[in-house]
Amino acid sequence: METGENRPIGLPIPAKFLERMHDLLGDEFTPFLARYDQPASVGLRVNTLKLSPEAFQALSPFPLSPIPWSPAGFQVIGAAQPGKHPYHAAGLYYLQEPSAMAVAELLDPQPGERVLDLSAAPGGKTTHLSGLMQNDGLLVANEIHPRRAWELFENTERWGARNVAITSATPRQLADHFGEFFDKVLVDAPCSGEGMFRKSEAARREWSPELTQSCAMRQSAILDQAARLVRPGGRLAYSTCTFAPEENESVIAGFLEKYLEFELLEAPYRPGFSPGRPGWVEMGRSLPELRNTVHLWPHLATGEGHFIALLRKKGTPEQENLPARRPAPISRSIFRLLQDFCRANLTGDESCGSNLHPLVALDDQSCARSTNVAISAHLFVSGSYLYVLPPGLPDLTGLKVIHPGWWLGTVKKERFEPSHALALALRASQARRALRLEPENPQVLAYLRGGTLENQGEEGRVLVTIGDFPLGWGKRVQGRVKNYYPHGLRWY
Repeated sequence: METGENRPIGLPIPAKFLERMHDLLGDEFTPFLARYDQPASVGLRVNTLKLSPEAFQALSPFPLSPIPWSPAGFQVIGAAQPGKHPYHAAGLYYLQEPSAMAVAELLDPQPGERVLDLSAAPGGKTTHLSGLMQNDGLLVANEIHPRRAWELFENTERWGARNVAITSATPRQLADHFGEFFDKVLVDAPCSGEGMFRKSEAARREWSPELTQSCAMRQSAILDQAARLVRPGGRLAYSTCTFAPEENESVIAGFLEKYLEFELLEAPYRPGFSPGRPGWVEMGRSLPELRNTVHLWPHLATGEGHFIALLRKKGTPEQENLPARRPAPISRSIFRLLQDFCRANLTGDESCGSNLHPLVALDDQSCARSTNVAISAHLFVSGSYLYVLPPGLPDLTGLKVIHPGWWLGTVKKERFEPSHALALALRASQARRALRLEPENPQVLAYLRGGTLENQGEEGRVLVTIGDFPLGWGKRVQGRVKNYYPHGLRWY
């Protein structure tokens, strides 16, 4: 987790890296090198699913400076540690390197679209995509490494994302399964990480010229599969956090030579953006349109550095190639357990059981005339877990799935146990019983550390909040609130 510590790195930069950058940058090398004697940038991106950037600025406990390419993005000023503030646990913001915020903004996903984040962990760009989509549409977030896939889930859970299906598959497996299905595909490619040198000793230690070459080969292989996943007329964003031309301009040049059905789009200009460098591509392969790619340099923009290419697949969308999944109806007993939980603990239309409205509206035969949008057809049980599947999600049989949608909770013998993901996607006003704690209240830290809270009031399930924003569940019995904050997330 980022802590917001701002210190100069105090360690040597690889000599061969500096030699290469000197040759590439010429007169720009001196200001570029000077950045390595300055502290790394700390950024946060406000969760627009929960509040506006302006609202967060009004309550922010640390000073902020706007990021010009992301309306919800800010640089944290000073020595604050935003990762250790309870607002982070409530999902009010995501700690993200400032230049990385440009990628999802340029891809520009729209509500209702089908979007794939191909290499999604730890979740910075996934949460950004979900926010830009306003939780409307289908977002598949894929991470091939299982441990990192669970880290991705924890971050989307805290974000309150409800339109995300998390898979753990190879790019080829996804391409074989989906085909030309997605309106937008994001490839945040594994790279040599030169843009992380100020933050990561491991990135400095592991870097070598050979690493950049091996990364370039891997990136091209990933793009081969990503090309198969974009529908005609759809867009593909390729990004790295490295400066190596072999992993940036050269990879895109090779892709354009191989896939004539793609064209390189000119990215809209934002302050801090610099054009790509066609001259850095080896002789015989230079393409002038490579200037349409984007560099964010640490000496010219806030952040550590990024490269972004925005591509479009020519043509117009064809007829749907994958039908939406139609899961088997859940049993009436499970449906009733969920309804009972909603009626007892959440506000809403009790007569129709639509107690998760406007997040979820449930109905059965007794409320077929409800004016709410009934999505009981999207309820899905996997083992004991109950989900709401994103609209338009195809059948995922054959893929490794971490979570196929928004996890509502666990079905047990005679009850429904709500998930942390449900709590973090609610508003305080949607709980019948909420324990509102102000940020300075010591009970906030006590709750995050797993402690029992002393609090009088109506007995039953309680949504514990910091201000208006949920932190998690509790249960009030005889003036004490038992703690249901997940063990793996507790502050120690």
